[in-house]
Amino acid sequence: MMDDGLYRALPNLVLGFHGCSLETYENVIHGTQSLNSSNNKYDWLGNGIYFWQNSYNRALEWAESRYHEDGRVVGAVLDLGYCLNLLDYGSTEILQAGYELLKAQLTETGEPMPVNVPSKKHPPDIFQRDLDCAVIQTIHRFNHESGRREYDSVLGAFTEGETAFPGSAFRAKTHIQICVVNPNCIKGYFRPLEYNPEFMIP
Repeated sequence: MMDDGLYRALPNLVLGFHGCSLETYENVIHGTQSLNSSNNKYDWLGNGIYFWQNSYNRALEWAESRYHEDGRVVGAVLDLGYCLNLLDYGSTEILQAGYELLKAQLTETGEPMPVNVPSKKHPPDIFQRDLDCAVIQTIHRFNHESGRREYDSVLGAFTEGETAFPGSAFRAKTHIQICVVNPNCIKGYFRPLEYNPEFMIP
């Protein structure tokens, strides 16, 4: 199969939305703080700064579920750069290679393989993605240690929520998320604005 690395860069700027607390929102908007990387072992796209792509409302829903009345949303202009795009057909081979490398490493050290754990409250959603995170972090480490080009970001579709209608395979909260690994992908933060109904949306 042809190496399609030539096409892995996503050159267009995209809008990302990050749910956070009121304190973080004010600090970021006023330039006294940048968003911090998430480094949990269950981060499904690996470690980095997470954004919902073009989905302010989903970011706000998440922020309010965690911070209640203090939930806020920071907007960001993102250049995804060299992206591990999990919506692309070729990404499967990369993930499989990462899995095999992780398995070999853990077999050598005698450590158990991480697992993805389904949600008890919202089956069949899988929120604790330890295995997926470990595989992606293995890919990042391999690229770094072997001198290969490192990914600036990771993009994927997260299937979540109830079915959209009876018998449907569509899920109500499915969304695209972006994990920014290289903070230089973030070209600027902004305060999301309300829609002005007197004008068309361009």
